[in-house]
Amino acid sequence: MILPRMGLGCMNLSHAYGIPPSEEDGLALLREALDSGVTHLDTATLYGGGRNEELVGKALKGRRDEVVLASKGGMAMVDGVKVIDGRPATVTAQVDASLRRLGVDHIDLYYLHRWDKKVPIGESVGALASLVDAGKIGAIGLSEVSVARLREAQQVAPIVAVQNEYSLWSRNPELGMLSATADDGIALVAFSPVARGFLGGSVGDPASLAEKDIRRAMPRFQPENWPTNAALLPAWRALAAEAGCTPAQLALAWLLSRGEHVVPIPGTTSVTHMREDFAALDVTVDAALLARAGSLIDTSTVSGPRYAPGPAAEVDAETFEDAA
Repeated sequence: MILPRMGLGCMNLSHAYGIPPSEEDGLALLREALDSGVTHLDTATLYGGGRNEELVGKALKGRRDEVVLASKGGMAMVDGVKVIDGRPATVTAQVDASLRRLGVDHIDLYYLHRWDKKVPIGESVGALASLVDAGKIGAIGLSEVSVARLREAQQVAPIVAVQNEYSLWSRNPELGMLSATADDGIALVAFSPVARGFLGGSVGDPASLAEKDIRRAMPRFQPENWPTNAALLPAWRALAAEAGCTPAQLALAWLLSRGEHVVPIPGTTSVTHMREDFAALDVTVDAALLARAGSLIDTSTVSGPRYAPGPAAEVDAETFEDAA
C-alpha cells in the first residue's frame, strides 16, 4: 500500500484537546478537506469513545472511494477509562465495531494503536491478519512501537505502516525506526508533526489551555520546561519567514524532507489551518535552511520528555532516555 504524501489526523475533532468542535463544525472541516483533495483520513476506536469514527463515517457518506481510510484498535474507552487490550478477541470485536461506526464494509489500514504488553504482539497481529483474509481490513499498521516489536510483528504478517510521533521536537524515530521503515518499504506515519501545536504558534500560555487538554499534563508544557521551549519560538518564526512560509508549513516541510516514506498527519479543528497545513506540500525550502531548522528545534534544545511517566509506560517506541 502506498499512502498519500500527507493525511489528516482526525483526533482533534473529538478528543484530547479540550472541548471539541460541534458535530456540525467537525463535519464541515472534514467535507472541506475532501473537497480540497485530502485523500487520507486517520481516526481510531479511542477518539471520543467512538464518536470520531462516527463523525468520519458521516463525512464519507457517498464519498468512501475518495480516501485511504485508516483507523486503530487495541486501545479504547471502557466505562470512561482508557484501556489497552490487544487480545485477539478484543481486537476482532473492535474492528467490527469500527466498521459499524464508520458505516463501511472495509477499512484500508488498521493499526494496533498500542502494543498490549501483556499479550505477545504476534497474537494481536495474527488477529488482524485474519481480518485481512476476511476482507474487513486491507492492511496492518502498528503505532508507538519499537523496531524490535516491528520485527516481531513482521514474522506474523506484513506491516505496511508504523505510526509514531515524529516532529522537530520529537526525534524518537531517528533512533532506528526512520531507517527501518525506509529499508522495508514501510510508511512512517508521523503523528503530532507540528509538535502538538507548538511549532504552529497556537500555544501561547499553557496555563490557558482548556481544563481537559492533554497538553496540560505533558512535561514540555509544564512550568519547569515551558520557558526554555517558548524561548525557541522567536527564532523559529524568523526562520519560517526567511523560508517564505508559515511556521507550521516549515515544520511539515522538514518532515517531508526526511524521506519519501514519511507521511505527516497534522490535525486541526480549523479549516484555515487545515488548508495551511496541506499547502505545505507545495512549499519548497532550501536544504540548508531545513538543516538550520533541525538544529534550532532538536532533542538537545527542547526541554522535557515527550510524556509523563504514566503515559510513557504505555508506549514501546525507542526513547532518548533509554539511549543515553
